[in-house]
Amino acid sequence: MSFCRDCLADAPEAATRCPACRSPRLARHAELDTLAIAHIDCDAFYATIEKRDDPTLADKPVIVGGGKRGVVAACCYVARTYGIRSAMPMFEALRKCPDAVVIKPNMAKYVEAGRAVRKAMFDLTPLVEPLSIDEASLDLTGTDRLHGMSAARVLARFARQVERDIGITVSVGLSANKFLAKIASDMDKPRGFAVLGLNEAAAFLAPKPVGFIYGVGAVSAAKLAGDGYRLIADLQRADKTDLMRHYGEEGLRLWQLARGLDQRRISADRETKSVSAETTFNTDISEFRPLEQHLWDLTERVSTRLKASALCGTTVTLKLKTADFKGLTRARSLGHPTQLASRIFAAGRDLLKNETDGTRYRLIGIGVSHLEDATGPDMSDLIDRRAAGAELAIDKLREKFGRDAVVKGITLEDD
Repeated sequence: MSFCRDCLADAPEAATRCPACRSPRLARHAELDTLAIAHIDCDAFYATIEKRDDPTLADKPVIVGGGKRGVVAACCYVARTYGIRSAMPMFEALRKCPDAVVIKPNMAKYVEAGRAVRKAMFDLTPLVEPLSIDEASLDLTGTDRLHGMSAARVLARFARQVERDIGITVSVGLSANKFLAKIASDMDKPRGFAVLGLNEAAAFLAPKPVGFIYGVGAVSAAKLAGDGYRLIADLQRADKTDLMRHYGEEGLRLWQLARGLDQRRISADRETKSVSAETTFNTDISEFRPLEQHLWDLTERVSTRLKASALCGTTVTLKLKTADFKGLTRARSLGHPTQLASRIFAAGRDLLKNETDGTRYRLIGIGVSHLEDATGPDMSDLIDRRAAGAELAIDKLREKFGRDAVVKGITLEDD
């Protein structure tokens, strides 16, 4: 089977270009019209949005992240050619590419784009399982009658729609289950469309290291290697009973995934566990006042994301990392769920006071967990109607005039 990803016209098996529009972007696979499990991943999401909003950045290496002692939150594909990767220390990224354009994250903008993509996904099927702000698994089984075309063509049309309407690109992986669809989505980035059939999965997986299987980290991979399982092919040759005897339920999972078998269903009810933000300082900080100012900025980011996702939570967690890289977390449960920055900050500030004893910190973070849907403008917060009303009014002003239109007093430096 073969069709054009740009105009959806049928294409002969041997064609290298679409006979209708001359596009070279053809989708071709023996199971193309029968597979219906997809993984959709936005390409270099944060960086792509920044390039969308500033066309002068189109051909430049772009890094989204913090200061010199921060880490890379995201980077474009141009930056990746220099060896830059997400979570890389900023100083190392700038050493690899001194001319990179570094942009501070704008989570409100990213959340807005992510929600637009998510809405478009739900127009395809109700079975959408969000995995992060920029990726999700979808089950399009049985939707061919609704859309009048196969899942593969629906997904190609979706990718084209996102590019046209939202201004970003996505890569699509199509297969028989979640595990293989996720693998396929990484096979043809960016603007990719890859198909991995179940019949070819075992041969594709065989030469990969065992760490290629999700959930197998460095420690697990080392243990498996010590037991003689370095490649997925080694797991494929192993007896199922032996693997289960050695590793229990994990042994069964490894045996199945090594063959491309994955029984997990797409769950539209998958919950976000927490929303958080953190920053690494350019120089270590021990004084309460500057730590407090950073905490407020992070709190506003968390609050913005909660509001954008219509979520609220009951547990506030403070994260700190000392100058010698020792981490600590402190948490406080609230009486009522919240999404308001003022309430989150008040809890975080109290936790911070107890840890400001002269210790030098290189990182601070704040998060909200035990999340639930917000049924209105944070109804639980309307216990303090004046505070809630003031914050929501500020949100509207910032939405209209920009984040700097209203500045909280805590953010201003002492004279």
